[in-house]
Amino acid sequence: MTHILPLWAEAALRTRFEWGPHIQSNSDWILPIAATAVVLLFVRAMYRRDAAELRRPWGLVLTALRTTAFLGLLLLYLQPHWRIEREEVRNSRAVLLVDTSLSMGLSDTDGDKTSNAAGDAPSRAQQIAAALTDTDFLTSLRKTHDVTVLEFSDDLKREQAVTLGKLPTDVPVDLSSESPATKEPVIDWAKLLHPTGTETRLGQALRQLIQDERGTPVSGIIVLSDGGQNAGIAPDGAIEAAREAKIPIFSVGLGSARQPTNVAISDLAVPARAYPGDHYTVTAYLQSQGLAGKLVTVQVFSRAATNSTASRSNRTRKVSNSSDAGELLQSQQVTLGGEGDVVPVKFDLVSNAPGRRTLCVRIQTPAQDRNPADNSREADIEIVDRKNRVLLVADGPTREYQFLRNQLFRDRYTTVDVLLQSGRPGMSQEAKSILDRFPATRQAMWDYDCVVAFDPNWSEIGAARAQLLEKWVAEQGGGLILVAGPVNGCKGVGGWLNDPSMNAVRNLYPVEFAGRLVAAETSVYATQEPWPLEFTREGSQSDFLWLGDTAVASTEVWSRFPGVFSCQPVRGPKPGAAVYARFSDPRAAQTGLQQPVYFAGQFYGSGSVFYMGSGEMWRLRSLGENYFEQFYTKLIRHVSQGRLLRGSSRGVLLVGQDHYVLGSTVEVRAQLSNLRLEPLERRSVNLQVVGPDGSAQTVALAADASRTGSYRGQFTAQLEGTYRLELPIPESDERLNRRIQIEIPNLERTNTRRNDPLLTQIATMTGGRHYTGMPAAVATSGVSHPLAAQLPDRTSTVILPITPNPHSDEIWLRWMMIGICGLLCSEWLIRRLLKLA
Repeated sequence: MTHILPLWAEAALRTRFEWGPHIQSNSDWILPIAATAVVLLFVRAMYRRDAAELRRPWGLVLTALRTTAFLGLLLLYLQPHWRIEREEVRNSRAVLLVDTSLSMGLSDTDGDKTSNAAGDAPSRAQQIAAALTDTDFLTSLRKTHDVTVLEFSDDLKREQAVTLGKLPTDVPVDLSSESPATKEPVIDWAKLLHPTGTETRLGQALRQLIQDERGTPVSGIIVLSDGGQNAGIAPDGAIEAAREAKIPIFSVGLGSARQPTNVAISDLAVPARAYPGDHYTVTAYLQSQGLAGKLVTVQVFSRAATNSTASRSNRTRKVSNSSDAGELLQSQQVTLGGEGDVVPVKFDLVSNAPGRRTLCVRIQTPAQDRNPADNSREADIEIVDRKNRVLLVADGPTREYQFLRNQLFRDRYTTVDVLLQSGRPGMSQEAKSILDRFPATRQAMWDYDCVVAFDPNWSEIGAARAQLLEKWVAEQGGGLILVAGPVNGCKGVGGWLNDPSMNAVRNLYPVEFAGRLVAAETSVYATQEPWPLEFTREGSQSDFLWLGDTAVASTEVWSRFPGVFSCQPVRGPKPGAAVYARFSDPRAAQTGLQQPVYFAGQFYGSGSVFYMGSGEMWRLRSLGENYFEQFYTKLIRHVSQGRLLRGSSRGVLLVGQDHYVLGSTVEVRAQLSNLRLEPLERRSVNLQVVGPDGSAQTVALAADASRTGSYRGQFTAQLEGTYRLELPIPESDERLNRRIQIEIPNLERTNTRRNDPLLTQIATMTGGRHYTGMPAAVATSGVSHPLAAQLPDRTSTVILPITPNPHSDEIWLRWMMIGICGLLCSEWLIRRLLKLA
């Protein structure tokens, strides 16, 4: 949270005398004064009798000592003290609530023309940034109020709030640069308010904001949004809360009031790999508005994937002619659906010569289309002329192991070897080779692309082979799938988890295990009924876990999966690991912790590791046999990407997935070698990132201090479309290449028009006013109801007591008690000396 200028205009201190909490009114004095008077009269009468035979001064001394002690007790009861108070003037506050969901990145070039492509027309977010930067709107508000600017999309971003204090009336302020008088920095509103949210939860954000602001002098809330409420609670609760808190809401609507006429390829599904002569399917998903029933032509082109950044510097996602797109493979006539309906278009293609190909699907643009830039999409496919080599390792022949072994053995593009630790010599297995020991040499491990380990006894493999496995993953780009089980993974004392020689294996796991010395802590958690998997947002967006062609189709399939019965408890994910799904049984959660991790993954050097909490994916066969096959086929190819897509013997370029949501942070890793094929030692290497519009940026991949030759970096995907990643290998002319697809979620794409009815309802029902467009809202003159003038001054003065120092109160009380005790002791001593009873 950023604060500029103080929140409180002024504060003054004052001191006043007061009694303790027992004295609240004049009547509260009567009883203690009367009681004290009666006691003092009794003391006087007592000493007139006791001191009758003494000299008069002694009687007066004893009477004074007892009287002073009782007066001290009265003083303790009354608790007189000086109260220090702070008089504060709390400035009136105006809160600007700015929508930063992805739909705010759209540009409205006219009343019926909407585009998210780069162009001359500013986006909705850019209009807000320009108004906050170039107009007197903020200045007008700050003449009366402190101004807080808050973002919202899928949640309210309190930590990114910016608070601008009320402008002083006697000091000139230069808001265009840093002023020597006020030291006020310039704020880059365009950067701060850049759209990244995948949902618009307007009602939820308003309700949370109003709850947070109760009791503060808020003059009003100004909502800057297109009103695209598509998730979370309805705004009705926020309206009722605002009325109770007497906080008016003023809405400013951005965007076009009409849905643009448009057809777009919302998604393109292309397999990452195919084999020569293999049939594969390319699926394009068409989404349109205002073109229901329109007949369009959809074409698919193929060309050799280009490796040169320069040759693509002027290429955008829109392909101008067939020669740019490549060779025309197929063409189809497609009838578009209704508003927002998604129409799949499938092309059955045959792979040709080995190598990387770029497939381009293009719609022949109809005349009514207002945004031709989203009519084409590209994706790469690797034609691989070799089999995928997989090693299955298991302590015993579990169901998961048997189903996967049979599947891979039947796959003509896969070679599978098995190591069954509990097996006997001469046993029969559906595999190319049956190993009796884990590979012991670097060359033997080089033969494999992926190792799938089903609850193995790692201690039996041995420390030397465990270190070989770790180096194979880290340095040779190997893929490792770790499936937890109820035998070796859950042993307490004596298991491999407590074996110091297995540190190399434990490092590979993307999860932290529970306590090592207590067997009960590592026992498997099992239930009598299945519990579905609870996917995280990252898991839902990871295409290698999809059981359908799109995220929506995959979510529908996973929702029909009954679930699993067990999960190995772990402490949690390791730093840097991604959690894709959790075991949903609430009874499995440890106290104060989240649900147990079920799916997790991490990059490890140039390789990739995936973890499963139990071996129960064979239960997917209840939905259809193809789902189990699809799950493991995609997963094995994903973790093996470091080897299957290895473009050079000098290195490998890795990304977390092939599809990302617009605004996501893309993490990139590389493992590089020098000319002697030893790990490359440099401080950093430069990655070239070519965006969908042809623009290029350089991203520095910094050396990973934990592993020589490993480099990592990240960038934010700010444009929808295809990104090309190129990494020139130092000391050579070779380049490593990857392509990723950036998409806008359907929630932010389906309805992009300005929702005036909702914004008007929120404003009018809370005592505010609705404005259409930023020009009407920021105008300070020439309009009948300027927005800045609608917010009343709610500056208030409050008296805040300063808490007295408890240490000083203790000292005063201690000395009072010591004094009273001293008086009583002195009285007792004098009475003893004078031989009074």
